[in-house]
Order: sequence, then C-alpha cells, then structure tokens
Amino acid sequence: MTSIDDTARTGERAFLVPVLVAICTIVAVVSSVGAPLIPTVADTYGVSFTSAQWSLTIAMLTGAVTVPVLGRLGDGPRRRPVVISALVVVLLGCVFAAIPGNFTMLIIGRGLQGVGLGLMPLAMAVARDHLAPHRARSCVAALSVTAVAGIGLGYPLTGVIAHYFGFHACFVLAAAATLIVLVAAILVVPGSGHLQRHPLDIVGAVSLGLGLTLVLLAISSGGEWGWTSVPLVACAAVGVVVIAGWAAHELRSDHPIVQLRLLRNRSVLTADVTGLLAGVGMFVLSSSVIRFVQTPADTGYGLGRSAMIAGLVLVPFSLASVLANKLLPLASGWMPRTLIMPTGALFFVGALVLFLFGRSDLWIVFAAMGVAGLGVGFTFAAMPAFIVSAVPAHETGSALGVNQVTRTVGGAIGSALSATVLAGYTAPGALYPGGDGYSATAVAGIALWIVAGLLALGIPYATRRPSRELVAESVDSTAAGTFSYDIESRSAR
Repeated sequence: MTSIDDTARTGERAFLVPVLVAICTIVAVVSSVGAPLIPTVADTYGVSFTSAQWSLTIAMLTGAVTVPVLGRLGDGPRRRPVVISALVVVLLGCVFAAIPGNFTMLIIGRGLQGVGLGLMPLAMAVARDHLAPHRARSCVAALSVTAVAGIGLGYPLTGVIAHYFGFHACFVLAAAATLIVLVAAILVVPGSGHLQRHPLDIVGAVSLGLGLTLVLLAISSGGEWGWTSVPLVACAAVGVVVIAGWAAHELRSDHPIVQLRLLRNRSVLTADVTGLLAGVGMFVLSSSVIRFVQTPADTGYGLGRSAMIAGLVLVPFSLASVLANKLLPLASGWMPRTLIMPTGALFFVGALVLFLFGRSDLWIVFAAMGVAGLGVGFTFAAMPAFIVSAVPAHETGSALGVNQVTRTVGGAIGSALSATVLAGYTAPGALYPGGDGYSATAVAGIALWIVAGLLALGIPYATRRPSRELVAESVDSTAAGTFSYDIESRSAR
C-alpha cells in the first residue's frame, strides 16, 4: 500500500524535471541579459565603454569563482540549501541591477547574477541523484540544450525589452521570473542528506577571486591608466603573485576547489589551455560585435542599429552552437576525432575573417556569428571526450571541472581584452573607437583561435575508453558550459 509520504514524493518528482529546466533557463537568460546592453549602459550612465564592459565581465568573473565553489558545496548534504541560496543571490542581483541611476549598483547586481552560473551543474547533479538512470540521462541532455537555448532566448528578449521599455525593465522582468523559479525550487528540489559532506577550500576560493579580479582590472584598464603606469603594473604584479600562491595552495590542499594536479597530464593541460584561448577568442568576437552593431553610422563605419538588433545578431551564434553539438556524432563518423576540435577552430577563424572584411553589411555579421557558433559547438562539445579518455574514471568529473573553469576564465579575459583593444583605438575625448579598432580585435581573435587549433592538433587521444554513459554525461554537461561535480565522491557513494 502506498503511503502519503510516498505519494507526495512521487508528486514532487513529477515536477522535478520542469523545475530543473526552469532553473537552467532563467540562469542562462539572466547571465546573457547584460551582453547587448553595453553601449546603452555607457550612454545611460555617462561612463566609458571600458567601464560599461564590466557589466558583462563581472558576471563572467563571478561565475569563474562560484562555479567550482557551488560545485563543491553542492556535492554533499547541503545541495538543496545551496541551490535555494544561489537563486536568492541571483534574485538580489536582479533587484540591484534594476535600480535606475546608480552604475555601481548595476555592477554589483551583475556580479551577484553571475553566481547563477554555478547552478547548472547542481541541477544536473540533482537529476542524476533523484531520477531513474534513463530519466536522468534524458534530463541532463535536456538541461544541456536548455542552457544554450536560454542564452539564445536572452539575447533577443533583452534587446526587445530594452528597446521599448528601457534596459532596467530587463532586470525587473528577470527578478520576477527568478522569484517564480525560487518558489518552485523551494517546493520541489529534494534534499541530499544521504551524501557525504566535503570541506570547502575557503582560502582557495578567496585567493582565486582576488587574483582574477586584479588581473582582469589590469587588462581592462590599460587604455585608461597607461600600460606602464604604477597602478597598472602593481595591480598586474599582485594579481599574478596571488594566482601563483593560489595554485601552490591548491596543489597542497587535500580538498582543493580546483584539481590542478590533473594538469600534470599533458592531454588535460593542452585541452585546458586550448579551452582558455578559445574562451578568450570567443568573447573577443561577441563583445566586439555587440558594440559594433550599435555604433552610429555617422562614425563612418558603424551600423547604427538598436540593442534589439544587437541581440538578434547573437541568436545565430546560439542556434549554430546547438546544431554543432547535434552534428558532432555524425562528424565523428567520417572525420578523425583528432581533427574535430581543429575544425571547430577553423570555423571560428572563418567567422573572424568574415567580420574583418565584410562587417559593413548586417547580413554578413549575422552569417559570421552563425559560423562562429558552429566553431564553438564543435570545439567545446568535442573537448570532454579527449579529457575523459586521458584520465582515470574517478578523476573525470574533476578534470572536466578544471576545463570548465579555464573556459569561464577565458570568457572573462576575452570580455576585458575586447574593451582594452577598442579603448586603445579611441582618440582622447572621443566616445567611439576608430574602425581600425574592430579590425585589431578580429586579428587578435584570429591569432588566438589559430593557436587554439594548433594546440588541439597536439592533444593525444588516449587508448582508454570510458563507459558510454560517462562519456554521454560528460559531453552533455560540458556542451552546456557547466562544471561537472566530483565523480570521485559520486563513485564512493
């Protein structure tokens, strides 16, 4: 006979998948809200484009730190309160960013919103632990697609709302949607009291955040401070020292926030450096395109389009990346697997070449972003297979986690680097950079992706073949841009 508790639990499980999908969707949408708004933010608050770029960079920076932190906190009995607390933080970030007239509050809000990037892997972990194996696999795949599709939804939605109601309305709507998802998560997400508790490396988390912040501040402020100025040199030097100290601490720690020991494996190290460079190159292009499309035509080169059009320009990028992920099994059937990632890099180089020589026409910009999406899709979707083949099964989750952190850090660096290059081509007192600035960003992106492609050619595919289920899960989570939780602890359960 079925008890009342069993009936209630069954009812909760029936709503679990929709709630997890809603969590990943709102996180993806909120994280992408700031992307098309950089010129609007600069104009509204009277700040430089370099300063406005931090509305995007700060979310990536926060995500780079909180992805491994939430992954570690959520891999134990505190997963449910961690999910709920993270959603509360995202909600507060939306509220802060919605307050008009305060640029500092906007940056703080965007930073808090970046915490949500760590929720995607936790949603996948909940699915794996509380659903039947076949449902868990299908749910993880759905969450992967939802995460990418949510970004594609966030770009045009942001542009449309900002165009008709002002960009603060975007954050008001995001706050309302996050509140609904938060209530649903409180009612439906199950506890994980049966899991073993793991200590959090607080020193590692704080030092990682501090070091990355200082380095990104130095990169983004070079045009304003001067590349040889004392503040910039001091900021960069201290940041590098802090990151070096963080790395030494992580290598000594029994429970590191990021498993840097895995970088001793040449395949893992090469894949992570490739992911870092690809992340930088990806955001160099996307950040530049956002600004270029909205640059007034009277500058002599800009397209003079609205934030709504800028959001739509990024839609082909998201759709093509999803398509590439779906085409990956077909491509691996007729192409040596060692050529898939270099092929993705080649696609992205082609996109940058289109932007370099054909950006005077809007349709070419659309086409370039579609080609770039194919490049990112092939590169990042194929990366986990190389990593999984190179490490023992119990280290797979940690290895994929390190890779995701490097990619997220690369995105933050790419966002800051784009602003820095364009600032270098902006005349004193001018609001917009010269057209050559966008050529310089394209050339920089081409160089980064060529190096990434050459590195990908050198990644050896190990002879060990992991289980099909593990590879599928790894590909799904990495394609979504998530941090896989520690499989070593999962195996121990």
